[in-house]
Amino acid sequence: MLKWTGERIIPKLLKPTNGMLLEHIARYYFATPYIKGRVLDIACGTGYGCHMVAKERKREVTEIIGVDNDVQTLAYANHEYNHQKVTYMLGDAVDPGLPEKLGQFDTILSFETIEHVQDDQRFMDNLYQMLKPGGILVLSSPFGRGRGMPTSEPFHVHQLTPDEFKELFVQFSDVDIYYQRGVTFEKPREGTRYFIGVAVCRK
Repeated sequence: MLKWTGERIIPKLLKPTNGMLLEHIARYYFATPYIKGRVLDIACGTGYGCHMVAKERKREVTEIIGVDNDVQTLAYANHEYNHQKVTYMLGDAVDPGLPEKLGQFDTILSFETIEHVQDDQRFMDNLYQMLKPGGILVLSSPFGRGRGMPTSEPFHVHQLTPDEFKELFVQFSDVDIYYQRGVTFEKPREGTRYFIGVAVCRK
């Protein structure tokens, strides 16, 4: 049985009112209208999101690939969140060979992942390569002091500033940036401080 570390969300071990759980689930619901075809959930964790997507978009989705770098977490996902349209796979988000291994997708989801990797440009290059022309990427990340700067979160390499976050998506043809506050998502309002950014990008 997995233990909750504060990073990998395990819904069955958390109260339904847990704020972090609600925020994570809200991101999948936010992304739902954009999800179709062949779907990649990179750093899928325990698999609850893949399972949600498979159920919510059963008519629009043909296949979901959930990738994570932890064998034990994937075993848990296969046991607790098995679905006929979902395949869980072991993989490294910054592996240069990942695009060749996985192929291309109509939709890519990347929630709370990029702050865990040192080479965020390599990560973004992988996502871009794996997205079909016209495909949509939905990516979220917490904000912080900036690339290369220390963070108070023990599992985070760094946390980008809002401007650095926007710069990640310059190669995409169309980008919408939203900000998450609890379970709600909004466009920026003057004088409001935001802690999590969500980008919806079309290739």
